[in-house]
Amino acid sequence: MSPRSYLFIPGDSDKKLAKADGAGADALILDLEDAVAPANKAAAHGKVAAFLAERPADKRTCALWVRINPLDTSAALADLAAIVAGAPDGIMLPKANGPADVVKLGHYLDALEAGAGLAPGAIGILPVATETAIAPFRLGAYAEAPPPRLSGLTWGAEDLSAAIGASTNLDEDGRWALTFRMVRSMMLLAAHAAGVAAIETLYVDFRDDAGLAASCRAARAEGFSGRIAIHPAQVPVINAAFTPSEEEVAFARRVVQAFADAGDAGTVGLDGKMLDMPHLKQARQVLVAAEVRGAS
Repeated sequence: MSPRSYLFIPGDSDKKLAKADGAGADALILDLEDAVAPANKAAAHGKVAAFLAERPADKRTCALWVRINPLDTSAALADLAAIVAGAPDGIMLPKANGPADVVKLGHYLDALEAGAGLAPGAIGILPVATETAIAPFRLGAYAEAPPPRLSGLTWGAEDLSAAIGASTNLDEDGRWALTFRMVRSMMLLAAHAAGVAAIETLYVDFRDDAGLAASCRAARAEGFSGRIAIHPAQVPVINAAFTPSEEEVAFARRVVQAFADAGDAGTVGLDGKMLDMPHLKQARQVLVAAEVRGAS
């Protein structure tokens, strides 16, 4: 099952790397891009490579991802050459212009995996699929022909703001402005159409637990399966919000039982409401998620 929480860890920070295992995140994103100053890139390569090597795939307590630099920079290949031998679970690709970038990255990984003796296709790809002005127009193409290795889609508002010259990505009420709400919705639909995880973007105020929890609950209700975290304090809030509650599990069991009692019926009545096959499918998904997360 897709991770609920993806925690960013600066790849050049010994202190934060040392604390990463105890954060409780389902996945760590070892960052070689925005969190690392240009002068520290080479040092970050060594630190991230060592972090991966010390945690072989069969002994990891969480998934280990690496955010590389954009493919249109020379730094991207240097990042990959430094870390692929450590067998990360996946690569986060920033500023992806569309599926062609994922395919191109996949070709690089094909060669590097072979050179490192890794199983072909072992490393997944999670593109940040909305950070350039052209990228939103190509979201549907992920569904038309999902690229190999595609593990999910996520979106970002900060780089898109810069790309289009926006002074803010929020409206007067503090919500995402129209352009960013539209892009977020398109990414969510593209992920589900492609059959991969939809990952919500970060919540900037890492001190606002209540706001984060409410935002995560809303995202999960819409169809997102996890969220990016920028601070360890956000991880337990995100994990809780993306885990089915006891009430959800209890209701899902009642729905499944109601259909079982009704035999081959396509609809059943429960609590004064008519339920049909989509409700049964949703209930089963809740029960699977609860079992995987230990919430049953």
